[in-house]
Amino acid sequence: MIDTHCHIAGDEFVADLDAIVARAQAAGVDRAVCILASDDHVEMARMPTVRAAWPGVRFAAGIHPHASGKYAGRAAESAAITAAALTTVGDAVALGEIGLDYHYDFAPKPVQQDVLAAQVALAVERDLPVVIHTREAMADTIAVLTSAGQGRVRGIIHCFTGSADEARMALALGFYISFAGILTFPRAGDLREAAAIVPLDRLLVETDAPFLAPVPHRGKRNEPAWVTETLAILASVKGLSVEAMAHAVTENAVRIF
Repeated sequence: MIDTHCHIAGDEFVADLDAIVARAQAAGVDRAVCILASDDHVEMARMPTVRAAWPGVRFAAGIHPHASGKYAGRAAESAAITAAALTTVGDAVALGEIGLDYHYDFAPKPVQQDVLAAQVALAVERDLPVVIHTREAMADTIAVLTSAGQGRVRGIIHCFTGSADEARMALALGFYISFAGILTFPRAGDLREAAAIVPLDRLLVETDAPFLAPVPHRGKRNEPAWVTETLAILASVKGLSVEAMAHAVTENAVRIF
C-alpha cells in the first residue's frame, strides 16, 4: 500500500532512513509520496538520497502556507520557485503541500491566499493534482481552489481534520480526502463520523511523518510503516476488512497520482 503523504526528506530521518524504509516495506507499505518544500534547498538536495533509499517513493513539491509570508507582494515568485523545484524532481506526481492555515496565522490571510492561488494556477498549467493543507480555513480554501483552479483543479485535502460538512465541500469539488493518525485518537469521534460519509473511492491514508503518530505510537516520531494503524481504524469506520480497505486506498492513490 501507499503512504500518500510523508516528509522523509526532513532532518528527522537523516540518521536512519534505511531503517525507516525497511520497516515500511516489512509492514507492507511499498510506496510513498514524499513532500518537499520547494524553497528549502537542504530538503530539496536530499531528494536523490531518498529516491535511492526507497525506489517506491514519488515526490511532490510546493510552498507550505506557513512559509508564504516571505512572498508578500511576490506570489508569482513563489510559483516560479515551485516550478523550478518540480523541474528538479523531474517526475513529480503532485504540487504541494500548499494551502491556508488560519490557526497559526504565520502569514497574513490575503498573502496566503495569493500564494495558494499562484501555485494552484501552476498545478493546472502542469496538469498536476494539488496536495492541500487547510486548517480553520476550509471555506476560503475552497474559494481559492474554485477561482484559481479554472474548473480543472484536482487533488487531495491532506490530513483532513474537519467536519462532515467540510468533507462534503471538498468532495463537491471532486477532491480526495486523506486521513492521518488523528483518526486513531480516542477523542476523534467527530472525525471518524466525517470519514464515514466519504465515498470509498475518495479515501486515502497517510502518516504526515514525522508528525501525528497514530495510536499506539502517539507522542513518538511518526514513520511510514505506521500508516497501517490509520488504515485499520478507517476500515473499521467503513465496515470493511483491512485487506479490502488497503486495496481501495491503494487504487485511489494510483488514480489521483
